[in-house]
Amino acid sequence: MYVLFEGVDTSGKSTQVDLLHALYPEAVMTKEPGGTAIGAQIREMILHQGVSNHKSELFLFLADRSEHYKQVIEPNLEKMIISDRGLISGIAYALANHQSYELDFLITLNRFALEDTLPDKVILLMTDKNLIQERMGEKREDMIEKRGIDYLLHIQTIMIEVIKALDIDYICIDAGKTKEEIHQEIKGFIA
Repeated sequence: MYVLFEGVDTSGKSTQVDLLHALYPEAVMTKEPGGTAIGAQIREMILHQGVSNHKSELFLFLADRSEHYKQVIEPNLEKMIISDRGLISGIAYALANHQSYELDFLITLNRFALEDTLPDKVILLMTDKNLIQERMGEKREDMIEKRGIDYLLHIQTIMIEVIKALDIDYICIDAGKTKEEIHQEIKGFIA
């Protein structure tokens, strides 16, 4: 099973990924961007150095996704794969950053990068303005977070649209719940 965790920054994805991995220690753990050596360089470039052109940002994410698929996903399709982010956020950020892109166009590009292999299940952690503000105070902002809270909430709305368009089995969970409550919901969804 290929399980994808999605949500905007500070929604608690990484915490829940770690909890699920503890439950399935044999699972392959990964993330996008940054799940490969090239991906780590691309992640650094986009999140901390910045890219001046949104098309360049899109193609960098797609390059990372393609490399990640070939190195991590494809060789492990017979195992459980748990990924911290993936094509859902990639498409959502691209749509938010460049209004002339169409959802179908971005889905086509991402399916191409992934050789048409989509996650089996998506877990979307939903947040709100207050929770983002509270959690942002605890960390250093990257280039994406510097775009603001309203931007992140807009991304979250687009993520739901993308998941529905891809017709993937998904669950939306309130990120404001306790870590254990969220974990229990995820366990029930994965089972």
